Amino acid sequence: MREKVKMRKIAQAIEKFFSSRKDKKIDPLDILIATILSQNTNDLNSAKAFENLKTRFPRFEDIINADVKQIEEAIKIGGLAHQKAVRIKKLLTELKEKVGRLDLSFLSKISVEEGIKFLTTFKGVGLKTASCVLLFGFNKDVFPVDTHIHRILNRVGVVKTKTPDETFHKVKNLIPSGSAYVLHTGLIKFGRLICRARNPLCGVCPIYSICKFRDKKFFKDKSKGLGLKLTKKGEFILLDEI
Repeated sequence: MREKVKMRKIAQAIEKFFSSRKDKKIDPLDILIATILSQNTNDLNSAKAFENLKTRFPRFEDIINADVKQIEEAIKIGGLAHQKAVRIKKLLTELKEKVGRLDLSFLSKISVEEGIKFLTTFKGVGLKTASCVLLFGFNKDVFPVDTHIHRILNRVGVVKTKTPDETFHKVKNLIPSGSAYVLHTGLIKFGRLICRARNPLCGVCPIYSICKFRDKKFFKDKSKGLGLKLTKKGEFILLDEI
């Protein structure tokens, strides 16, 4: 099956079972800082680190004027606190120097490629972080690839790549137009619940028939007794039928 057709089938299945409503409008600069804080930690700790940062420094201008140690103390729950504190302070300082203000709204008027090129000039901002800012902050039709999505797309046979960045470049022209948000958020849910790194639940996988995972039959048998159900809210849950 050609990659583009396969990706379309995956997108259709993911949208059916794992569709997500778009979040309310969020300041793109908040998204940028939050994504940096999410690096090398879990969602719970990164969210708490961001909350602590905003409580301690209500304005981004306050971070520029703060000592690195103060920033580090605010975000320590997220791990790598010193590195992240230095990068965030430096990023905000450089952004103000380049743009004249602490604002990313101008990115809405330029292409995805130009936006990624600008954002990745800042240390600590890679393809994933830049594309997350453009997707969630500006509703751009760009598909961020993190380590989990990279793993899933390799497992199911869409790509054969070694890094998330390589996967990003391989699939960016395969994503059905207008489906980047649903596919990105859906694949993350799919990876956490079904296509897990260890012990995937292949027996309830909505894309089992087109998946190339060599051990899928073994894990299908292992996950017998589970079923699928969509709640009234359109959320996907597993049912233990035993």
